Amino acid sequence: MILMEAAVVERLRRSSDFELHDSLLNAPLIYDQYGKQALLDLYQEYVDIAKQYNLSIFLLTPAWRADHSRVEASHIPRAINADVVDFLAKFRDSQSNKSDIKICGLIGPKNDCYTSDEGLSSQDSQTYHAWQIEQLVTGDIDYLIAETLPNVEEALGIARAMALTEVPYIISFVIDKDGLILDGTSLIDAIKYIDSNVPNRPFGYMVNCAFPSFLNADHQPKELFNRLIGYQANASSLDHCDLECADQLKMNDISEWGDFMLELNSKYGVEILGGCCGTNQKHLEYLAKNNTSKLTK
Repeated sequence: MILMEAAVVERLRRSSDFELHDSLLNAPLIYDQYGKQALLDLYQEYVDIAKQYNLSIFLLTPAWRADHSRVEASHIPRAINADVVDFLAKFRDSQSNKSDIKICGLIGPKNDCYTSDEGLSSQDSQTYHAWQIEQLVTGDIDYLIAETLPNVEEALGIARAMALTEVPYIISFVIDKDGLILDGTSLIDAIKYIDSNVPNRPFGYMVNCAFPSFLNADHQPKELFNRLIGYQANASSLDHCDLECADQLKMNDISEWGDFMLELNSKYGVEILGGCCGTNQKHLEYLAKNNTSKLTK
């Protein structure tokens, strides 16, 4: 098992100490003394769990919404993507377990992550996302990752842009309760489509921003798990629209969430496990504490 961070944006958003940027969310916090410390505190919680249980952990740059049009429309430095990589690399280098910490340069879809028909065409996607990708790879990252993708064509364009960098990259989709990407495509069909239309295949694929039961793993073709390497799951089994409209944090029992996740690892070989909306350090600690992969290898 490899851990991936739990929620960052969601936890910061629900804090009363400061407000996130209207369009760039948590990225500009690196330029603010208190915001920077809040980010560091969250990353430290997650890294400490990995260290305690002798696990590797993937940390994502706080750049999910730091794409070209949003950065250009703001008064934030244009080098923000390179700056967030530098911020996270310095944090990693300060840790005693730094060799177990991998940094992923994170991007998201251009438009709403729950509205598949707002996705870009593959050609427009490659052109649009290339700017942010090129900024991220100027820094000390181990992987590129695109998360919460609802549309396969936009994902293909991102994959093509990432493939040109020669940095290992991961494509992560958001799925519905039937285990389908939000544009209606099955995960295995999306993976085959992208793998066959890029010069350099992704390192692997993930799902994020969905409760682990949404995958319906028992009904997925076995070949899916040759390429599905990770799952970063919401804490709640509610639909995305219900979570978006909720005033209060929604969360299933951590043991229910965690047991679903651990089964993905032990039964299906999904190695990278982390948390998305509604999760915190307790979710990662449950995974790490109950990890049996070392005993079964």
